[in-house]
Amino acid sequence: MQALSRSLIGLWRLARMGLHIVVGVITIWLTFGRLGHAERNRAVERWAAQLLRLSGIELRVLGAVPAHGPLLIVANHLSWLDIPAIHAAGHCRFVSKSDVKAWPVIGGLASAAGTLFIERNSRRDAMRTVSRMEEAMRHGDIVAVFPEGTTGDGRQLLPFHANLLQSAIAAEAPVLPLGLCFYDKLSGRMSSAPSYIGDESLLGSIWRTVTAPPLVAQLNYGQPQASAGRNRRDWSADLQAAVDQLRQVQR
Repeated sequence: MQALSRSLIGLWRLARMGLHIVVGVITIWLTFGRLGHAERNRAVERWAAQLLRLSGIELRVLGAVPAHGPLLIVANHLSWLDIPAIHAAGHCRFVSKSDVKAWPVIGGLASAAGTLFIERNSRRDAMRTVSRMEEAMRHGDIVAVFPEGTTGDGRQLLPFHANLLQSAIAAEAPVLPLGLCFYDKLSGRMSSAPSYIGDESLLGSIWRTVTAPPLVAQLNYGQPQASAGRNRRDWSADLQAAVDQLRQVQR
């Protein structure tokens, strides 16, 4: 009986999430062209926060959410929900693989949110993306990256790639470590329900999420760091250590 109840809840959540995504796409088509920069950012925040609620996930924010740039955020990467969770706390411009731009619906939503796309296997495109990140931060934007380069299983961090830190060095912008996790609201234990790694399917991850017991998405913002003369590799190692501490469940 409990399994049936969870399945019915999951179907109800999926239907509402689907409608919410459709409304988001229509909103982009009809109104985004008339909105100013700040208004678009607030619209993205509201849309992302509602998506979390419809997924059955409570957002918990620790630390100070940055209000403006220039700033680079580095965070661990666990799930398809990471970006909506971070957007719900405060809008930023994500760096994402170029494949996402061609995804039906999702690509349009990502582009409307100001995503910067990168071809991961192209050194030339990586240099172009670093230049665009630098330019965005010099204009006062907050840019966010997942230095692991892919989603992890949550047990331990994958090695951080340091290349994109060059944008912060060039823009003379601080870098803010951010640790995120998903945990069971009742037990306080980390949950793997929203995970999306390896050969897992996106639909399977979504279904596990919408049928799970109440979950909390925890965002723990650390303290911004200046490069202080560190090279990219050393700075990346220090940021990874900071994110590793911040991603632990805080009760």
